[in-house]
Amino acid sequence: MKNIVKLSILSLSFVALASCDMDAPTLSTLDESTMYSTYALAESEVMSINVSFGETNSYRGRFLPYYGINSDVEVPSGSYPSLADKTSDKQSLGNYNTLPDNGQMNTDNNAYAMFYQGIERANLAIEGIRKYGNIENNRDMAQLLGEALTLRAVIYNDLIKAWGDVPARFTPNNNDNIYLPRENKDVIYKQLLADLLEAEDYCYWPNESKITSSTERVSKSFVKGLRARIALSAGGYALRGDGYRRSNDPELAPEKMYQIAKQECLDVINSGRNTLGDFQTNFLNLSKDIVTAGGESLWEIPFSAGRGRVLYTWGIKHNSKDQYTKQAQGGVNGPMPYLFYDYDPEDIRRDITCVPYDWCKEADFIDGKAHQQLRAINKWNFGKLRYEWMTRIVTSDNDDGINFQYMRMADIYLMAAEAINELDGPSAAANYLRPVLMRALPAAKVNTLMSQYTASKAAFFNGIVDQRAFEFAGEQLRKQDLIRWGIIDTKMAEAKQKLTDLATRSGAYSDLMEKVYYFVDPTDNETLITYGFEHGQTEEGADAWKDEMKAKYDEVVKKTDPNAELKISSTNWFVDTKTGTNKINDDYINGLYVAQPSLNCLWPIWKTFIDKSNGMLNNDGNYGQLSE
Repeated sequence: MKNIVKLSILSLSFVALASCDMDAPTLSTLDESTMYSTYALAESEVMSINVSFGETNSYRGRFLPYYGINSDVEVPSGSYPSLADKTSDKQSLGNYNTLPDNGQMNTDNNAYAMFYQGIERANLAIEGIRKYGNIENNRDMAQLLGEALTLRAVIYNDLIKAWGDVPARFTPNNNDNIYLPRENKDVIYKQLLADLLEAEDYCYWPNESKITSSTERVSKSFVKGLRARIALSAGGYALRGDGYRRSNDPELAPEKMYQIAKQECLDVINSGRNTLGDFQTNFLNLSKDIVTAGGESLWEIPFSAGRGRVLYTWGIKHNSKDQYTKQAQGGVNGPMPYLFYDYDPEDIRRDITCVPYDWCKEADFIDGKAHQQLRAINKWNFGKLRYEWMTRIVTSDNDDGINFQYMRMADIYLMAAEAINELDGPSAAANYLRPVLMRALPAAKVNTLMSQYTASKAAFFNGIVDQRAFEFAGEQLRKQDLIRWGIIDTKMAEAKQKLTDLATRSGAYSDLMEKVYYFVDPTDNETLITYGFEHGQTEEGADAWKDEMKAKYDEVVKKTDPNAELKISSTNWFVDTKTGTNKINDDYINGLYVAQPSLNCLWPIWKTFIDKSNGMLNNDGNYGQLSE
């Protein structure tokens, strides 16, 4: 069973807004020394940090749906992107054209404010447990301190990803620190790296304690993994007030950050506390609310059953309330239209990640049940998370309660491979890339790829770039990866070219069929069977396939109607036959980004917080502002 986040007694005694217009917290009626010296009460305070993740316009409804869109593997699934509609509030959050008065974000209760609410709750817990928790003699209380430090680092890491330099609040709010200016992100990065190093000493490994038997609780594995992730970002490229570059701080030099990432990831791998496991099983477990620690998942943002829009945003679209869900939701974001075709056909990650269908409307139900129906080339779904894999009934019209998996073991292996390649070369790094490939591809193809990747340090880096795309598409890691690697402009320009090639069936996509053939499997009346998605398939092959399918399924069809035949439909996958235009048109391609991504990859601090900051906050520099 998933944990229900416990509300905090102390945290509910004040209202924490964002980094401006803060009221000092009122004192709790419960004595602070009692609160933080009693495990159950202190645990409640630390768990209250999770409440901030689930607030309506926090991670739930704003950050998780919009951060990371658009990248070279992730895009809104439907009418966006569109150059003609480039200034719409939703679209401009992802097309590198975000303005401070964005209607989706320019509210007092949006993600920016809720992040600081969570930070305030963490600050209170950290200060209180340090004073009264007796952590030297109470290991469980030390675990709570480590969790609070880590959850604060999670939020700050995401603040920096989205907004760049932000106010640094590492002590509870008071009348002297209500208004703070933006702090150089390097200062915050160094604080987070130090905090997580401290938290490692406090936190249990997965299943070392009952506390860490769940992926909804912070463990030493996650602390180390998060420290590695932050180190790679701190040592990488970022948009700064004077341009897009690496840090000039010698403490954050790339080689030092790679060393941290290498050591932390190797510690997790060598501990044996988590296993890489099977690719699909990881996502089945996530959809089924299986939160047992020790497997692929290191930590998940915990949403209660009636909260969280993870499937709503990243799952397969259901057009009606059907046999699998009481929600007609899903499919907000999807893979780039070319991503499916870029995978090796034998890569098991392909068909799990990229899904060309959704579930039909009630008017098209067969025997009272929904079935899968073909979408369009610009409306692919991500398939890693699926309502049809759930084992409980959805209880809300919009929220599905599926956790957001923040980190998993494949990331540990690939971060290790990346760091070791930079420090020690590709031969040493190969052992950490190979396990991820071995569970995805046949051994012979893995050997071929590894031979290619280990030819040089540059070749191995390019392999990491490709494999992180194939492994993590739809998991919101790609945009930050491209930024920290310094290649976001190159990759986004490449994405436009690939979309152009796909639309015209040229270049790498010249051997794709114009049509796709499909039918619903009559043995279950729900599974879509297709022909025409693979490279090199032909119309002659389609004729043979149709004959084969009719021979295979006609007997099933004729059981209900002796004169019936299997009906196989077809559609032009690339061209709208009504208009004669490409479904991936110039408006779609040019709407992907409308300004230089590297100089516009941050969101601005929203106008409402600028206006209430007593002149302390601004968006000077290149913080989310269009370049000239």
